[in-house]
Amino acid sequence: MNLVESLERQLEPNPNIPALRPGDTVKVHVRIVEGTRERVQVFQGTIIRLRKGGVNANFTVRRIAAHGIGVERTFLLHSPRIEKVEIVRRAKVRRAQLYFLRERRGKAARLKELRK
Repeated sequence: MNLVESLERQLEPNPNIPALRPGDTVKVHVRIVEGTRERVQVFQGTIIRLRKGGVNANFTVRRIAAHGIGVERTFLLHSPRIEKVEIVRRAKVRRAQLYFLRERRGKAARLKELRK
């Protein structure tokens, strides 16, 4: 048995991270270290990519910052730096990766909300 397999076995999911899907608008609460101080920063945006893979599972969140500049940030799903993830809204999408949102601006970048 190698080291990677043993780490994947003892990996338990973070209870503060719900089941995520592409198209979800989420608030990711991340611990930021600045010198000796530590604080929690919220990054809100749409999940455009979800990569599975055990310990290496990650997701990419895209948001539009000031002056219409798109910012993407990739988070490790099992990182101890992630405090919690809140789902703000779910969207109906037909793709696993939503890279087409990179070329869209304004109302063209909207996703249809998923109704239950």
